[in-house]
Amino acid sequence: MSSEVDDTPLARAAIRLAAWFEHWFPDAFSFAILTVAVVYLLGCAIGNPPMKMALFFGEGFWKLIEFTMQMVMIIVSGYALATAPPIHRVIVRMASVPKTPRGAVAYIALFSMLSSLLSWSFSLIFSGLLAREVAHRVKGTDYRAAGAAAYMGLGSVWALGLSSSAAILMATNAPARADLFKVSGIIPYSETIFSWQSMVMAVVLIIASMIVAYVSAPRPENARDAESLGVSIAEAEAPREEAATPAERMDRHPVLTLCIVLVGGLYMIDVLRAGGPGALTELPNYILLFLLLGLLLHWSPKSFTQAVVKSAPACAGVLLQYPLYAGAARMITESGISHHLSEFFVAHSTHSTFPLLVGVYSAVLGLFVPSAGGKWLIEAPYLMGAANQLQCNLGWVVQTYNAAEALPNLIHPFWMLPLLGILHLRARDIVGYSAVQFIVHVPLVMLLVWALNLTMPYIPPIPPPS
Repeated sequence: MSSEVDDTPLARAAIRLAAWFEHWFPDAFSFAILTVAVVYLLGCAIGNPPMKMALFFGEGFWKLIEFTMQMVMIIVSGYALATAPPIHRVIVRMASVPKTPRGAVAYIALFSMLSSLLSWSFSLIFSGLLAREVAHRVKGTDYRAAGAAAYMGLGSVWALGLSSSAAILMATNAPARADLFKVSGIIPYSETIFSWQSMVMAVVLIIASMIVAYVSAPRPENARDAESLGVSIAEAEAPREEAATPAERMDRHPVLTLCIVLVGGLYMIDVLRAGGPGALTELPNYILLFLLLGLLLHWSPKSFTQAVVKSAPACAGVLLQYPLYAGAARMITESGISHHLSEFFVAHSTHSTFPLLVGVYSAVLGLFVPSAGGKWLIEAPYLMGAANQLQCNLGWVVQTYNAAEALPNLIHPFWMLPLLGILHLRARDIVGYSAVQFIVHVPLVMLLVWALNLTMPYIPPIPPPS
């Protein structure tokens, strides 16, 4: 206990929060069930018949099935790519950079956040694999703090980057969103993710998150490594078996790999020709690209399938829990819960307080609807209409939503699941450390969205041509 006293106050707080969450925080599946129960009771409390709420749940249960499969494919393709010998060597080389346990945690957090600005899914997988390798190499690194650091991209700045769902939706004209665009108009990236205010907010959050990650990481005497948590991160290399039959030789020959890579590569060329580099931000194209690269770098079908088999346990939580969250999201949207919340916050807003209330509303709803794009489509018509009435900058409303929407990720297991599968940890293992970030981020994000709003002039929307 004396060594804990020698730690920083923030590290002592993180250790105690980690212990508290480990004792009280339910398993991620139990948390999903609890979310469904709370939303169901809330919907009944505002006047919906119990049977109707149950129907909403059942109707929504399979609504995320495509997204669930995409998330599984992200895990499988990302893991296979990252474990391909050339990429694995890059990860090993990157893992050799930090030399101290606290420096290692801050380093993982920095990589996670910078990579999340390019792609949240890339960040989630590669940061997890980097955290495993760093924890293996830098003795005295707290594996829980390293895992929380690997999650910082999803918990801080990802929605301020190129894969921001809300920014993409508002910048892309689509007939399905015609009613929304009548209120908001098309909002280009120059007014959202590429505005100087958004970039300032991203830089401030990255610096603050790195400092918190560094200071809250325990000293080696207080750290819990992977082995103490029952996790083996030093994987023994399987001995190479000689191919004894023509079929086995074919499994190890690159000709089949090159065939599928050629066909898929021609398709990707057509996608890029039609949609430009931005087409790669679309999830199906991104997943296919990772699969093709993984196949090519593994070189043989046998090596690739072995990597996929190893990735399978990381998919279990996604397959089991995402349908429950889809049912909860459907109950929120169909029962009127989201509408009631939106009306409450809009009715109590002024020009200067509107960003704060948008931030609070987005963060609260994010605890129950952990889907940035889907949630934005629920909120946008009300929020954009109110922003016009209060003459608030519409692009900054989008970025306020983006910054605040990431906050509940720090304490919600929904987006943690792929990372937890790679790290072989439970949500309660890392939530204590991400909760420290949450405590710092909430007031910081609210201050930034309020202060930077004062620099943003109101620009009347111009509806797109019909």
